[in-house]
Amino acid sequence: MNRIRYLLRRLVLSIPVVWLGTTATFLIIRLGPLNPAAAIVGPTNDPQARQQLERIEAQLGLTDPIHEQYLDYMVDLLTLDLGQSWVVHQGQETTALLAAYGPRTVWLGLWAVLIPLFVGVPLGMYAGLHPNTNRDYAASMAGIVWRAMPNFWLAVILLALLSRTEAVFFGSGWEGFLVDTELVGPPDLSRLGTVDGFLAATKKILPPALVLGSASMGNELRLSRTAVLETIHDDYVDTMRAIGVSKSRVVWKHVLRNAMIPLIPIVTSEAYLLVGGSVLVEVVFGINGIGTLFYDALTQGDLPLAGSLMYVFILLTVSINIAQDVLYTVIDPRVGYEGER
Repeated sequence: MNRIRYLLRRLVLSIPVVWLGTTATFLIIRLGPLNPAAAIVGPTNDPQARQQLERIEAQLGLTDPIHEQYLDYMVDLLTLDLGQSWVVHQGQETTALLAAYGPRTVWLGLWAVLIPLFVGVPLGMYAGLHPNTNRDYAASMAGIVWRAMPNFWLAVILLALLSRTEAVFFGSGWEGFLVDTELVGPPDLSRLGTVDGFLAATKKILPPALVLGSASMGNELRLSRTAVLETIHDDYVDTMRAIGVSKSRVVWKHVLRNAMIPLIPIVTSEAYLLVGGSVLVEVVFGINGIGTLFYDALTQGDLPLAGSLMYVFILLTVSINIAQDVLYTVIDPRVGYEGER
C-alpha cells in the first residue's frame, strides 16, 4: 500500500510540472519571432501578400488575445487534441504524423538505451569487481574513449567504415551481411513479426543506435564501476564474508543490487536525453523520425506541430521520471516508506 501511495504522490506532483512545461512552450512559440502565417504565405513584399498574411493570421487565431490563445491551447492539449500541421505537412493531423514517424524514433531509442545498458553497465561492474587490474584498466579506457567521441564525428566515421568493409563481413560488406539493407534510410518496421523483418530492422538501426548511445555507454561504464567499488567496501559486505557467505551470493544478491541504486537516475536520464539527441543522428542516417519532424517544424515555423511535439516530449520525460521512482521502490523498498516516517 505504501508503494501505491508513493506512486500516487509522484503522479500528483507531476501535474504542475506538465503545466509549467506546456506554459513555457506556449510562451516561447507564440511570443517568439516565428510566424507560421508568414511561413505559409512566403515573402510579403506587395500589398496583396500582406493582405493574405493578415487573412491567414485571422483564420489561424493568431490575432486573438493572448489569453484566449493560451486557453484554447491548454484545452486542446488536455483533451489530447494535438491539432494539425500548418506548414511542414499542411492539413495533416499531428496524431497521424506521430503514428508515422514515432515508431522509427522509438525503435532507435530502444536500441540506443539497450546497447549501453547491456554493454556499459556489465563492463563497469566487471571492472569494479577487479579493481587495479589490466582488465579494469582496459574497460575503463574503453569507457573514456567512448565518452570522448562526439556523436557527429562518430556518425560520419562509422558511415565511412561500414561502407568499405567488404573483407570484414565475409566479402559481402555491411549492406549484404545477414540480410540485405541499405546503410542509410528509415528502418522498415512493417515486418517486425517475421525473422527476416526483425533482423533487417535491427541491423538497420544498430549503427545509429551505437552512435546515439556511445556517450551513455561511457557514462554508465564509469559510474557502475564507481558504484561497485563503493558498495563492495561497505561494512555489511565484510560481515557477510566473515560469517561464510559465498562470494557469488554476496556479489549477485547484495553488491550488484545495491550498486544499481545510484545508476537508476543515470540510466533513466539518458533515456530522455536520447530523444533530444536523436535529431542529429536521424539526419545523418536518414532515419526520418520524430527528431527530424521536430527539427523541420521549428526551422519552418510550424508552431502548432512544434508545440504538440513538445507536449509529447514533456509527457515522455515525466513518465520516465515516474518509472524511475517505481524502479527505486523495487530495488530499495525503503524508498516507499520514507514518506511515512
